[in-house]
Amino acid sequence: MGVKIISTGGTAKTLAQAGVPVIGIESVTGFPEMMDGRVKTLHPKIHGGLLALRDKKEHAAAMKEHNIEPIDLVCVNLYAFEQTIAKPDCTLEEAVENIDIGGPSMIRSAAKNHKFVTIVTDPAQYDLVIAEMKTNNGSVSEKTRNDFARIAFGLTASYDSAISKYLNAKAGVEYRKW
Repeated sequence: MGVKIISTGGTAKTLAQAGVPVIGIESVTGFPEMMDGRVKTLHPKIHGGLLALRDKKEHAAAMKEHNIEPIDLVCVNLYAFEQTIAKPDCTLEEAVENIDIGGPSMIRSAAKNHKFVTIVTDPAQYDLVIAEMKTNNGSVSEKTRNDFARIAFGLTASYDSAISKYLNAKAGVEYRKW
């Protein structure tokens, strides 16, 4: 269907080994993954490609000026924070390293711009997306984009809540809103 896949480290390697053509994130951003993988997708060429309103001239001009390509679909599997902290010997340092930053950021960007971008956050969604793309010349329906955006915001809220609960429990305090 003419899809170009952009991916980070481990996933890019797995896709390439399976014979799936993949573009490494560093080829898009012009920067290598750095700081032990903490920084890889937080870049204007990624978030500009996700957040640009395709029907707004100023956005289209900014994309052209800065050589930003639109990104139409994001598929993110977050770091398994809750599985990590469920281990009896999990340290605070290990838990913190399993807090995904780029994933939730891309999820939120894609979900915010669901008018133009599909956000996929669960392998159970793959078949529907593929079926719609096959039926709709590579596109996903507005209804599915809307539904998946709602699901995505629920996922990031739940993910952040799990992190907050864990850190508060470690500190011996109850959650409170400031």
